[in-house]
Amino acid sequence: MVLGLFEHSEADKRAAEVRAGTVAPTRSERQKCWMARDGYFACLDRNNIIDALKDEKAAAKACKAESAEFEKDCAAQWVTYFKKWRIQDIQKRARLKELEAQGAVKMDVNSDFKPRE
Repeated sequence: MVLGLFEHSEADKRAAEVRAGTVAPTRSERQKCWMARDGYFACLDRNNIIDALKDEKAAAKACKAESAEFEKDCAAQWVTYFKKWRIQDIQKRARLKELEAQGAVKMDVNSDFKPRE
């Protein structure tokens, strides 16, 4: 029985270290974080909340469970980064849509630095 409690506290310690950014997350921990992020963002989308940083109270009210999961499963710095990335991504997509409506031509960009034939 003591071994089970010890393992649980080690898992909690590891999770706290990942959240604090003192250890790098494993592949499975990163995947868990991304799943929690996607769930949180889906909730924000359902509630028409774009900026969870600016509209913190609305986001907390509408997506309390998803936010708790996101913050539990991801490093604190990642949470902030992903929230900022979401805003920029939405703004970028909106701007591209505006440009296309104005007749801009979409360009395919290759950034793999391989020689072209």
